[in-house]
Amino acid sequence: MTDGEATSAATLTPQASTGAALAPPRPLPAHEAVTDRALREPGGAIARRIWWPFGAAVGGAHLVGALAVFVLLTFLLPTADGTAVTGGELTAFLLFMSIGWPLGALISHLLWKPIGRWLVADRPPTEREIRLTLHQPLHQALGGGLIWLVGTAYFTLYTPEESTAEAIRVGTVIFDAGIVTCSLSYLLTERVLRPVTARALAFGIPDRCLALPGVRTRVVLAWVFGTGVLLADMLLVAGLILVGSPTTVDQLAETIVVLSVLSALIGLASITVAARSVADPINSVRAAMEAVERGEIDVEAPVYDGSEVGRLQAGFNRMVAGLREREQLQDLFGRHVGEDVARLALDRGLSLGGETREAAVLFVDLLGSTAMAVSRDASTVVATLNRFFGMVVEEASLRGGWVNKFEGDAALCVFGAPTGHPDAAAGALATGRALRERLARELPEAQAAIGLSAGTVVAGNVGAAERFEYTVIGDPVNEAARLTELAKTTRSRLLASEAIVSAAGSAEADHWRLGDTVTLRGRGRPTRLATAR
Repeated sequence: MTDGEATSAATLTPQASTGAALAPPRPLPAHEAVTDRALREPGGAIARRIWWPFGAAVGGAHLVGALAVFVLLTFLLPTADGTAVTGGELTAFLLFMSIGWPLGALISHLLWKPIGRWLVADRPPTEREIRLTLHQPLHQALGGGLIWLVGTAYFTLYTPEESTAEAIRVGTVIFDAGIVTCSLSYLLTERVLRPVTARALAFGIPDRCLALPGVRTRVVLAWVFGTGVLLADMLLVAGLILVGSPTTVDQLAETIVVLSVLSALIGLASITVAARSVADPINSVRAAMEAVERGEIDVEAPVYDGSEVGRLQAGFNRMVAGLREREQLQDLFGRHVGEDVARLALDRGLSLGGETREAAVLFVDLLGSTAMAVSRDASTVVATLNRFFGMVVEEASLRGGWVNKFEGDAALCVFGAPTGHPDAAAGALATGRALRERLARELPEAQAAIGLSAGTVVAGNVGAAERFEYTVIGDPVNEAARLTELAKTTRSRLLASEAIVSAAGSAEADHWRLGDTVTLRGRGRPTRLATAR
């Protein structure tokens, strides 16, 4: 079939039509098994699998044309003098087919060879090879049409000069059959070569590419193949009768009936092929859209068409790629600022400023992190911090809070901002108790101090127009930080203010016991402490 030698031309790296670099194509969802295999199996396997169906499609199209010529000239269309096809004409026809058929096969093979070469080499195609792949159905149709055009001229000139009507009859039939062959060849090879086209388009679309037959042209080809040519033959019958061909009424009726039946059957088959050439890629896009509706945005529609239908597939893939990028950005944004803050920003937009809210605050600080950094290697310290912060995030999220920020080996958790909380104080207190117990159980080598407070805070975006962050500011935040410092000197490592215990519901407040009153550093009024029972 083809050899596996590599071409000396520079290969085309995977790229979009704009020239931007793309990652190697990912396996596509199996909207069509054939196109799914096209990007999974080696190029040589595709070439071997495609060769026989491809040859059958091209050869079958020409066989249909030859049979059409033989049947029309022998049985259906009346001759000018009422006689059947002569033995000499039949011999000339067979001689031409014996030469034209191998010649057509050679032309078809030469047109296919550059494509088969890069498939067998299993490498990215050059820009020229992509163009040849996209234009292959058209080239096959035109190559075969050239032979039929030569045949039309040959048989028209071969007909005796004194029989003008016979020359018109023979020439018209062969020309019409050539049109049928070219139309059928294009429709069949376009479908058979879809796996090859999909593989080529996965590496980019050439900048210089001829306009390929689109939906409208394919429908016209189907009409020409299934209806137009046979209508022309009916007109030919009428013309032959008008010029004096001795045809009986029975012969005329039989001819019209046969041509009508053929027109209906062939028309249905050709329209079906043309409709599927449009419906299949649209169905692949529809299936991918349904997957996106289910939330599966890591999908792509297989692109195996160079016309506007292929542009529809490629456009859908670009749209889904944009959705994936937006989803990734939203996920990263949510991980940096918290899901609630990210959702609030998407709903209300981003602007500087804040709002007053009633919230509870939990401040947690890891003890001995400096000594840990000195005595252990960096990877161990980072792993410990990640485990520590992971527990903080999980426990806070479990009770409706979120981690506003990480500060070295400390974290600030907020309950009641930016979204409301049915019992922010109770959620924060329960998180403090649960976090202390979990750290003692799962991370005994790292102790942490926890301080809790509640009250009125200002929550919003603070910073500059070019760079800001969502945070909470207010006395409860300062009080929680000071309580954390004090908790480092206590055995329980957990302290809360009277304000947050009083704000909590009785179910949670019963777990806490009020104790001494102290004046925390930097505060002008005393704070009554509360410890967990």
